[in-house]
Amino acid sequence: MIVPPGSHTPFIGKPQTPDQWLMYLHGKLPGPAHPSRIYSSYYEGHQQKLAFSQMRYKLAFASVFEQWRDNFCGMIVDATNERLNVDSFRVPGEDGTDKDARVFWQRSSMDAYSNAVHLEALIQGRAYVVVWADREGEPTITPVSAERMAVSYKAGSLSELEAAARFEIDAWGRQQITLWTEDYVYEVAYGTTEWDKGTTQPNPFKRVPVVPFENRSRLLGDPFSDLANVIPIQDAINKITMDALTASEMAAFPQRYVTGLEIVEDAQGKPVEPFNVGLDKILQAEDPSAAFGSFAAADLKNYVVLVDMLVQHLCSVSRVPSHYFLVNSGNTPSGEAIISAEAGLVAKVRERMLHFGEAWERVIRLCFAVKNDKRASAFEMETRWRDPEYRTEAQHIDALLKLKQLNVPEEVLWAEAGFTAAQIDSFREMRKDDAKAAAEIQKLMPQPTPQANPAIKPPQGNSGNANRKIHEVKN
Repeated sequence: MIVPPGSHTPFIGKPQTPDQWLMYLHGKLPGPAHPSRIYSSYYEGHQQKLAFSQMRYKLAFASVFEQWRDNFCGMIVDATNERLNVDSFRVPGEDGTDKDARVFWQRSSMDAYSNAVHLEALIQGRAYVVVWADREGEPTITPVSAERMAVSYKAGSLSELEAAARFEIDAWGRQQITLWTEDYVYEVAYGTTEWDKGTTQPNPFKRVPVVPFENRSRLLGDPFSDLANVIPIQDAINKITMDALTASEMAAFPQRYVTGLEIVEDAQGKPVEPFNVGLDKILQAEDPSAAFGSFAAADLKNYVVLVDMLVQHLCSVSRVPSHYFLVNSGNTPSGEAIISAEAGLVAKVRERMLHFGEAWERVIRLCFAVKNDKRASAFEMETRWRDPEYRTEAQHIDALLKLKQLNVPEEVLWAEAGFTAAQIDSFREMRKDDAKAAAEIQKLMPQPTPQANPAIKPPQGNSGNANRKIHEVKN
């Protein structure tokens, strides 16, 4: 049973009308206490809880450490996202990169916004992309946060959507709602609070033009954030570090004591401090029984060892190599050591490329559907990603030269070298221009004079036959 905002008309069963679909999908949006909101807070570093061992320390030091941050969550997500870069799209049978797909991509500024889609999916577990036609009839790609959109899958399907709704709020607090189904598009204008006061139009695509980007998808269960298993360890690191900071304030300095000294009190009966301790001060007492001493300072290395252990756990859980956390106390690791340490991270990124790449292919097919292009059914389309592995330039080029000896096409080697699809297209044109220029220069050069080949002998004379004929005539 779902009760829409501002109404008391519940319904039971599958939604049938547009306002019922909006009620149902609005209930799927994450609320203020939803885990996705918590993940966003941890990524941005606003999660600091000031977890002190005892309440008295929190009362004493909360104002001192309120701006303190030691957050690894942002770095863990960025380590994956910085390697997720879409290069181009290719349709088998086409000549190289699909240029129309690149136009769709560039027209919607997806070089920048695709990174934001990946980032939201890694943090919150979901992100969405809407494909629609602008006033000129050209396809537009619009990223949408999971906090503003909800979808419903068809029963038994992992990819086909039955409905999707977007809930947007402008700068004046007015809400605008769009509902997509396979049959119609339902819109509630800005400022309209009654969801049954919207307008309905036929859906020209006959499909829901929304593509979900789901992180770590499973057959059963919802996709989840890369921070789901990281946050408990991050909280433990914050707790131990806060204990270390408190100890540095309370017990890291050696405390002095004196025995056998008479305690002097003021008029109110409070003890008077007998000494003004300083670097240039000498402590002395006339009483021969007085004795001075000091307590040992607290050793903060124990906290460092514990934090290092928790950071190692973060490395294992997140599959981010330890040199990202700067825990290597020895020499800087070599290039081969770094490549070996990043094998887990690269494998993690390639797994994300598999699922995100499929989603981007669906987006491009929707763009072709807007243009009524047959490539809207090009299910063999491929998403090309830039190489997620970081290598030294010398090693990389040397490996490509060895591939060239195996007769690998040059355009494949260009792509493996890290050149973008646009650069490779320009290389093709440059090679054509170079060939034309070489042909023109060849025409201007002096042409070689044909010479007889000394290996070919001139035909021999037939003098013997001629003499024989003359002799026969005389006889």
